[in-house]
Amino acid sequence: MATNKVDEEDYLATLFPPGEDDENDPSAMSLVDHLEVLRWRIFKSLIAIAVGAIVAFVFREQIIHFLELPLPKAADSLTKGKPIVTGITEGFSVYLMISIAVGFILALPVVLYQTWAFIAPGLLEKEKKYAVPFIVIGIMLFAIGVSLGYIVLQYPVQWLVTFASDSFAELVTAGSYFTFVAFFMLAFGIVFELPLVLTFLAQVDLITSKTLVKKRAVSHVSMWIASTFLTPGADIYSPIFLGVSMSCLYELSIIFIKITKK
Repeated sequence: MATNKVDEEDYLATLFPPGEDDENDPSAMSLVDHLEVLRWRIFKSLIAIAVGAIVAFVFREQIIHFLELPLPKAADSLTKGKPIVTGITEGFSVYLMISIAVGFILALPVVLYQTWAFIAPGLLEKEKKYAVPFIVIGIMLFAIGVSLGYIVLQYPVQWLVTFASDSFAELVTAGSYFTFVAFFMLAFGIVFELPLVLTFLAQVDLITSKTLVKKRAVSHVSMWIASTFLTPGADIYSPIFLGVSMSCLYELSIIFIKITKK
């Protein structure tokens, strides 16, 4: 009987190892506890974005002037290339929108850290060591993408403004112009995160470097087709810049996967 009792205790120990019900173990947290942690992570991220937006609002004039540089003087002969506002609140709304967008960019390191801090307890030790490099590389790639988007921005803006200038008097509103600028630059920033997305999928064994090499031709053609849809306007420069960038990032992803999976 004693032997059977010992065997039963050993069997239960294998099913419920010591420490599994430890309240301090993140894996033992309830759904409500996880939601509470998530709420605080989101709250801290919003605080960082708000602080960044306040800083951006202080320097709103300099930011507006910087973003207006790609707008050609031919946009409006009366305002000499400056966008116009059509409502009493539009000027303030544009400043607020730009401040929030710039505030998010400034708070991106904090947002990425809070995201990593939320998912880190569920990662293995060998997976955690890649967290900091991924965050740093992600910020660098996003910054490079946004910078390239700003450089390329002049080409679609120039084409769109001068396309129908012989038939219409072009009056560019501040809301339409800065919304276009935000989405255009954001598209470049997101596209440049392609290596991190593919590398993450490789880490969870959804893809491999061999799969990317095998699908290389199809992927490059698909990315060049997508670049024509992601860049509004009929200028030839924007899709070329984005297509070349996506192809280079695809090849960079293969290198990342080979290094990290090794």
